[in-house]
Amino acid sequence: MSQLKIAILREEKQPPDLRTPLSPQQCLELIRKYPDVEIRIQTASFRCFDDDQYRKEGFEVVEDVTDCDILLGIKEVPKEKLIDGKTYLFFSHTIKKQPANRAMLRKIIEKKISLIDYECLTWENGNRILGFGRFAGIVGMHNGLLTWSKKFELFDLKPAYKCKNYLDLKLQYKNIQLPAVKIALCGDGRVAHGVLELLKYLKIKEVTKDEFLNQSFPFPVFVHLRSEDYYARKDGKIWDKSDFYHCPEEYFSTFEPYQRVTDIMVNAIFWHNGIPAFFTREDMKEANFNIKVIADITCDLNGPIPSTIKATTIENPVYGYHPMSEKETAPFLKHTIDVMAVSNLPCELPADASIEFGESILRYVIPHLLSEDKDSIIERATITLDGKLTDRYWYLADYVE
Repeated sequence: MSQLKIAILREEKQPPDLRTPLSPQQCLELIRKYPDVEIRIQTASFRCFDDDQYRKEGFEVVEDVTDCDILLGIKEVPKEKLIDGKTYLFFSHTIKKQPANRAMLRKIIEKKISLIDYECLTWENGNRILGFGRFAGIVGMHNGLLTWSKKFELFDLKPAYKCKNYLDLKLQYKNIQLPAVKIALCGDGRVAHGVLELLKYLKIKEVTKDEFLNQSFPFPVFVHLRSEDYYARKDGKIWDKSDFYHCPEEYFSTFEPYQRVTDIMVNAIFWHNGIPAFFTREDMKEANFNIKVIADITCDLNGPIPSTIKATTIENPVYGYHPMSEKETAPFLKHTIDVMAVSNLPCELPADASIEFGESILRYVIPHLLSEDKDSIIERATITLDGKLTDRYWYLADYVE
């Protein structure tokens, strides 16, 4: 019987993504545990681990991966690069019927491909197994502080992508005196906990909601807000998280007291259509709207932050938003709100993010993929099987027809 062949794909979506699903050491760990598996590395000039690092561990680096059975990537594979009849694992961004990836999913079906989406790999309780949320939060919070420092000309910080690694990012704060700002962190998932990790490393004091709203501090502080802290039912009934996500139209935003005292707002919430915005563009025109910097980590266009009118890039992460004209401006101006809305923040620390991601793949995904899928983890995440939508994702039929 021939060996099962797994390919580590080159990221083809533009701009190039430096992350990888498995580091050279993790590939080595995989074949030690599964000696019947062979791993091929598709050559890439920009991956955070270069070709020679994989060669050093004994892996063949090739251009052509058509003889492989399972192909592991990170981002969407361009439709013209898809190979007939293979099993792919990557973030497809199709489960919300995203228009940009409709043609790709059509091609996946046409080519009789089996697609397993990382985003859909969940435990039985629905919690996701994989994600880059922690590093999105870390980098997003760093970018928020970097934006504040540039806006008010306080100190110099390197952007994360110019740091060697996460440790290098943290060490540059060693001799920096952070300003006395109030930071409102909204959200309670992996992204928010990445934000919390950096805030706590920097020893920024967490305060209660009452303290945040009613007291001044001579040092930086933050408040951690969950959805029940800034949304309430219109009819006054008791808060219910499940009901909120199923019937968001029955709720309204109660964020107004926080927007009057917050300096830096960090948006790390899970959002979907129907959930009310934190505030309106009209609210942002009011004299008592105090927020000067918004680190919109989740970056939902036309979503909960009205000033998030576009996604930004790693190289140019910030734009200004003029509340009165409702227009984009240059960043760091006096009468504007600066918005950081980078949609691929983990790419700024690609090696750290890849290693953490790969650890979860090895521990939780590979055993179910290569052995028995006893908890239906792979089954729940399989969008197409041999080119046909599975029952769980049949709702996408009108999306691809």
